[in-house]
Amino acid sequence: MRQAGWIAGTTAAVLVAAGAITYAVAESDDPGTRAPAADSADAGFARDMAVHHQQAVEMSYLVRDRTGDEEVRRLAYDIAQTQANQRGMLLGWLDLWELPKVSADPPMTWMGMGDMASGKDGALMPGMATNTELKKLNTLKGKQAEILYLQLMTDHHKGGIHMAEGCVQKCTVGVEKKLAQGMVDAQQSEIKLMADLLKARGAKARD
Repeated sequence: MRQAGWIAGTTAAVLVAAGAITYAVAESDDPGTRAPAADSADAGFARDMAVHHQQAVEMSYLVRDRTGDEEVRRLAYDIAQTQANQRGMLLGWLDLWELPKVSADPPMTWMGMGDMASGKDGALMPGMATNTELKKLNTLKGKQAEILYLQLMTDHHKGGIHMAEGCVQKCTVGVEKKLAQGMVDAQQSEIKLMADLLKARGAKARD
């Protein structure tokens, strides 16, 4: 569990540094430095991942109030802090690029997958929990809350990794691509950790 905390803390520190570099680039007087377009992969990823991350933060704080288990609480805190920091960077870049934080296009249009998620019951993008699932999480306590959270967050991470890999392939801003790759690496590690935590509770990730 200490390893997960170290991963989240290190990732956050690296991304803060990356964010500082992006600010410097965005504010450069170099005429060759241009902000991405509103319909670019860079802007689309920033908007969509900010929304995706917000739900992860909310779920993590929900479970911290529903269990006293230190392993799960520590993991939830690490996820909440890391993804809140990353979300701030993504929204900050949109401000620097003078681009809107919302779009009339469906989520994931920048990946050519605007019809992949219906948005039914609040699940706007792949991996996102539905409103019904979040309400259920808020009614559970102890081991039951831990299992549902770990299952929901595993799904959430898988969807997030898919989106981040899309940015690695399609984004053009260097530090944003590095941020996306950092998300892939950290969340893959956390998925393995959550599989172990689920196994210890006699459960497993959902198919």
